[in-house]
Amino acid sequence: VQLQASGGGLAQAGGFLTLSCAASGSMLSIVGMGWYRQAPGKSRELVASIISGGTTTYADSAKGRFTISRDSAKNTVDLRMNSLKPEDTGVYYCNAYKRNGDRSRYDYWGQGTQVTVSS
Repeated sequence: VQLQASGGGLAQAGGFLTLSCAASGSMLSIVGMGWYRQAPGKSRELVASIISGGTTTYADSAKGRFTISRDSAKNTVDLRMNSLKPEDTGVYYCNAYKRNGDRSRYDYWGQGTQVTVSS
């Protein structure tokens, strides 16, 4: 599975951005997809995810402002980010994962796209 992220850039606080991720390759075993953020000097953290069936999970910081959506027919996952804050700044990574036979998780990662929010 290969993931290609796009849509990052510079935005002002209060503005919006939409990140898009296009997946290619065999998606049959993919259980979920999502977006992670890595801010400068911090570890990578989950922003939002969506699993087969449509159940979504959001970081507390993203709830009410961000919306994740997946188009299974097109193998894309988007993250609409509204009411952006400077603390949303970071490199955003698209993620897809599957479960191995022993139920362990295997992650695929995109190349990352920079989001910078100015105050």
